[in-house]
Amino acid sequence: MTAKLPSPRLTAATEAALDKKAAELVILDLSDIGGFTDFFLICTGWSTPQIHAIADEISRRMDALGARLAHREGYDSADWVLLDYGEFVAHIFSEKARQYYDLERLWRSARRIPAPEAGSEQATG
Repeated sequence: MTAKLPSPRLTAATEAALDKKAAELVILDLSDIGGFTDFFLICTGWSTPQIHAIADEISRRMDALGARLAHREGYDSADWVLLDYGEFVAHIFSEKARQYYDLERLWRSARRIPAPEAGSEQATG
């Protein structure tokens, strides 16, 4: 059974990434160890168009919820797109960049939150 995600915005961003077939989705809870955000949503896209599609869908859903994008980085290169919504930061990596930066290792003391699977009841609401 998958744990309930802690916020509607993080849930919507996770659903957006899964709907665009993001791979290897991981959610890290940084609330006890990081001062700049509560969560990282980390995922992999297999091509530039897919990375753009994931970022665009997350942005579209956050706009619909009235979430303000504080910072966006890397969209043009699409090797690592970062979307900072304050409460969480979405990291959308190419496979090569994800292996290189290895945020899961860097933030290994963070608690992992199980993400819903694509098409699951939780992923759809």
